[in-house]
Amino acid sequence: MKWKKFTLQTTTEAVDYLGSLFDEFGIQGMEIEDNVPLTENETKGMFIDILPELPADDGTAKVSFYLDDDADAEGIVGQVREGLLELRRYVDIGAATITASETEDKDWINNWKQYFKPFTVDDILIKPTWEELPPEHADKLLIQIDPGTAFGTGQHETTQLCIRQLKKYVKPGMAVLDVGTGSGILGITALKLGARSVFGTELDENALTAVHENLEANGIVKEHFTVIKGNLINEKEAQDKAGYACYDIAAANILADIIILLQRQIPAHLKPGGLFISSGILDKKEQAVREALEANGAFEILEATRQGEWVSFTARKR
Repeated sequence: MKWKKFTLQTTTEAVDYLGSLFDEFGIQGMEIEDNVPLTENETKGMFIDILPELPADDGTAKVSFYLDDDADAEGIVGQVREGLLELRRYVDIGAATITASETEDKDWINNWKQYFKPFTVDDILIKPTWEELPPEHADKLLIQIDPGTAFGTGQHETTQLCIRQLKKYVKPGMAVLDVGTGSGILGITALKLGARSVFGTELDENALTAVHENLEANGIVKEHFTVIKGNLINEKEAQDKAGYACYDIAAANILADIIILLQRQIPAHLKPGGLFISSGILDKKEQAVREALEANGAFEILEATRQGEWVSFTARKR
């Protein structure tokens, strides 16, 4: 199905007013392009360490809306133009020119799947649930993943760093804490390597569904992998549910700034001698994470591993 796209050249000052104007004419949603820097609040919790460099904010914006083939496009755009004339009386709406184009209706949620193919991390094969098992990898440890809308296919360097450390340190019967579990790939890897149980925490509710589906795809009973929605850094309820001094390994593939906060809380959940495997650390933030771990008297850094521009630390609880 084709959609008609209409793009309005305007100002950032007018964007909120345009949202109200579009609502009046039954236009559902709009797409905004501008160079306004994101605030600290807006970037908090995003899985991104470095934001793209934008040109200087010149106050201009592009606002687009879409109409399907059945809509009276000419009538609706005419109403928008009339509304813009009224709006111009009390806010700067810029050039207010409207250009039309067409766009294909795509399944954006599933379109990325064409790029997720089976791949190996040493002797571990990570395979999308919808792909066939490559015969040449039939002897490898198999992990099947469908991340859904959660974070974590295993392709990213940070995830691979964690997987290699889990392979090195997980022993049969261990209990593992998976912080920011996403699709559950690290916890599932730990279980496949012989861990007895995994407890995962996650902020995104979609991840809970992804974990349960991926457990089923890997033939793992859900009793071995408990996952909750909660923040281990500052939510007492999540901390209590996780339990204290009961894990052999804690793994977190998040972001450097979050790891710096998290490393203060992790020792409370580890057994003496337990390991904290952390990743998601850009090399330019390596020193800051190292200093935080070294300043924490509960930890001794065992090693730092690297892949590309990413770093992983493995630290032992004293």
